[in-house]
Amino acid sequence: MTQVAEQAGVSLKTVSRVINNEKWVSEQTAKRVLRVIAELGYEADIQAGNLRRLDGLTRSIGLLVGAIDNPFHAVLARAIEEEAISREVTVLINSLDHDAERERKVVSGFLRRRVDGLLLTTATQSQEYLSIEQTHGTPVVFIDSIPKGIAADAVLSDSKEGAFLGANHLIERGHRRIAYIDLSEATTTLRERHEGFLAAIAAAGIPASMTPTVLTGLDASEAERAIAHLLRSDDPPTAIFSAHYITTIGVVRALQHADRHRSVALVGFDDLAFADLLDPGITVVTQDPRRIGIRAAELVFDRLDGKSAPPAIHRIPTTLIPRGSGEIVPAA
Repeated sequence: MTQVAEQAGVSLKTVSRVINNEKWVSEQTAKRVLRVIAELGYEADIQAGNLRRLDGLTRSIGLLVGAIDNPFHAVLARAIEEEAISREVTVLINSLDHDAERERKVVSGFLRRRVDGLLLTTATQSQEYLSIEQTHGTPVVFIDSIPKGIAADAVLSDSKEGAFLGANHLIERGHRRIAYIDLSEATTTLRERHEGFLAAIAAAGIPASMTPTVLTGLDASEAERAIAHLLRSDDPPTAIFSAHYITTIGVVRALQHADRHRSVALVGFDDLAFADLLDPGITVVTQDPRRIGIRAAELVFDRLDGKSAPPAIHRIPTTLIPRGSGEIVPAA
């Protein structure tokens, strides 16, 4: 780069700007630099300068998602990748697996590689440990979670409103004994889904004693066993609201094994592959992971471009898709 700058009669910064197709360089100067680059056969070394360019950027961002094999996170990650590729930025991706210690290790790894920005799904109770990085100018955007201990942008679904819509859908069809099943993980989004469900129940004047709550681990078989037990009880539910795609899988299996899939209504939060091919199809409240990913990427790149605005929580609307299971009415 020094040779290019000397021969073109410009500064190293100008050469860097031309190579990275940045503004603030006149067309005439850019042509002169490019001509010298071609004459010298110069190729930029992305490993040079301890991975940093002259403008202090590595053209990389770190992305931490819940689990990359989760369809929701896979679509979200792909959307972020597409936004990054359009800017010639590389995305480093890792899975969280609901593990706070893993979160810190992964984030530490991202920072050792000097990523320009962070897009994070979190498991830690507080993310104050990132405040130093923020003071150094590293933008942080949270996905599917709300930051605690620091002020930062966040993008997540409107889970409370989505759960309200799903529960109300069952209530409008005459159900009053509605079971609620969810993972035992106390994440922001899962808490908001429960709040939305309870808000719909309260608005309908249904006593809380008529809405049994079941919490399970990250295994669909646990949900299957729990619902099978509930169906055998003296006063089984006439409808079920499942707040997570893993529990929905277990519920579907339990209902089918008990031959109750056409008599017990079901609404699930998050769509499932082939959910529309089952009999009946599974009624779901769907999120828009692609839109979440795009918005999150826009926010981190806006910060990197120098745009300043107070950190904000951005909520993406959900959609209720009726397919049959949620439209089953209680027996007379």
